Amino acid sequence: MARSGVASRRASEAIILAGRVSVNGVIVTELGTKVGLGDTVCVDGKTIVPEENKRYVLLNKPEGYVCSLSDEKGRPVAADLLKNTYSERLYNVGRLDMFSSGLILFTNDGEFAAKLSHPSAEMEKEYIVDTSLPLPRGLADDFMHGVRVDNVFYRCKWAEELNSHRMRVVLVEGKNREIRNVFESRSIGIRSLMRIRIGNIGVGNLQWGEFRDLTESEISSLLKLCKTNTTPAKEDR
Repeated sequence: MARSGVASRRASEAIILAGRVSVNGVIVTELGTKVGLGDTVCVDGKTIVPEENKRYVLLNKPEGYVCSLSDEKGRPVAADLLKNTYSERLYNVGRLDMFSSGLILFTNDGEFAAKLSHPSAEMEKEYIVDTSLPLPRGLADDFMHGVRVDNVFYRCKWAEELNSHRMRVVLVEGKNREIRNVFESRSIGIRSLMRIRIGNIGVGNLQWGEFRDLTESEISSLLKLCKTNTTPAKEDR
């Protein structure tokens, strides 16, 4: 399913367990079920086949878009920004919340997505955070040493104040809404949150809503930055 561009491996497992997959007309809910070249696999009644072309796309997501293949609330979906250019079904690697902007990767390569998105990969992601109020003294150091919020421990790899209302933060772990939770714990509202780097790939000249294919060397270098891992993880800043 991941090779057919349906979803990442972890999301595909959830789809199988939900009874949405059939093989030769029979619903399958057992993970790891083997299929052959002559078998017909359907998801929600639609036949899927492995895609020949693997795509790796870098998008500079604007605010106001959700990172999901569909949204039950009818909100704009980031993947829709790619539909007029790519015929393959692409899904996001990790997430950015609706009110965050910046770099996010899309692919139809499940193994690539799994390696990059797992916390054990320790893939660096760099953010610029603009606040509505002046930054509390010592917040950057506290974030680097570790901050506990509602029994969840958050620690960034690097943080530095760029001015009284702006901070640069580098994360290596994909805990849900990590930056927002840390700042909100100090009663500091975030005016804008933008991811400007993933691994060794920066935003460059991409404007909001613009995207480009990764080069072969960029794909290779991202994979080399990953440590060994087996399953993907969610991320939402």
